[in-house]
Amino acid sequence: MEVPRMGHSISSPTSPCEDMIKNLSLEAIQLCDREGNKSQDSGIAEMEELPVPQNIKISNITCDSFKISWDMDPKSRDRITHYFIDLNKKENKNSNKFKHKDVPTKLVAKAVPLPMTVRGHWFLSPRTEYTVAVQTASKQSDGDYAVSEWSEIIEFCTADYSTVHLTQLLEKAEVIAGRMLKFSVFYRNQHKEYFDQARDMQNNKMLPSVKDNSGSHGSPISGKLEGIFFSCNTEFNTGKPPQDSPYGRYRFEIQAECLFNQKTNLYFGDFYCMYTAYHYVILVLAPAGSVGDEFCKQRLPALNIADNKFLTCTEEEGRLVFHHAQDVILEVIYTDPVDLSLGTVTEISGHHLMSLSTVNAKKDPSCKTCNISVGR
Repeated sequence: MEVPRMGHSISSPTSPCEDMIKNLSLEAIQLCDREGNKSQDSGIAEMEELPVPQNIKISNITCDSFKISWDMDPKSRDRITHYFIDLNKKENKNSNKFKHKDVPTKLVAKAVPLPMTVRGHWFLSPRTEYTVAVQTASKQSDGDYAVSEWSEIIEFCTADYSTVHLTQLLEKAEVIAGRMLKFSVFYRNQHKEYFDQARDMQNNKMLPSVKDNSGSHGSPISGKLEGIFFSCNTEFNTGKPPQDSPYGRYRFEIQAECLFNQKTNLYFGDFYCMYTAYHYVILVLAPAGSVGDEFCKQRLPALNIADNKFLTCTEEEGRLVFHHAQDVILEVIYTDPVDLSLGTVTEISGHHLMSLSTVNAKKDPSCKTCNISVGR
């Protein structure tokens, strides 16, 4: 059930998840603080007999919902009409600093059977730590509330995007991908020291490393998937890789078929922008049966390598032919080590444009093109 904005009425359930909690009614009110100080404006009275929720349990956590339950004295249930829920981001547990300032974090729910589902993209973001505390309350005939003291404070973390959410991102990315352009090489730009280390310390191999936190906050590959970033975008007028790069003046180029072929699985990983007109799509190339492949099977939407909107490998007259989408910037993660002997390292002639780097880049949460209707 989504939490209504301050002062708005509660709309009827509109989603399958909301049907699970059709008896749950959430509304914003002015509540007392956790120290037990009652607000004179809130209309809340004190009733010592109401039980304080004990043994709070959080379960069924998704990127924008969770279930909450606690131990309840059966003798008190008939007098309890509502639950008060105080939900805060962990880093702001003593204040309500949210982007939407008219959205409360203290909520009122009708006393439905436990566990109770709390959901709503207005206030829940994926992969974010929260604190939650609960009061029991009894609504009086004059409209005032009698309340218990606050329960203990429980901490929990919301989950990553599910494949359902990633499929929604995928569909939005497909809309703007544009026509397909032919390409023949994958390339990776780095500083000279990176390639020197690969030769001298890593048996001539580039090794996978853990993906940074760039892109969507709920992406299940950030901070978890190990791989090597490659690019494949080409300049429209030359059909070749651009000479400028934000990552270094040395470029490793490798023929596309070395990384992308019928023995490779392709997955959609993310779609985002960084407060610019450019949009990025992250794809994962994983050799079938590899550790990276098994990771992706459980978490990411798989793409048909010969028929998708972003990156294709097809066979024409006995040769593999490759195409990439024109209107998005592809970031391709290859999940296995790559031997430098399979390609060439050369110095590029263009500029080192640091401003275009996507390292730990934060996604624009207000972009309608690349966001979905769950917590950012």
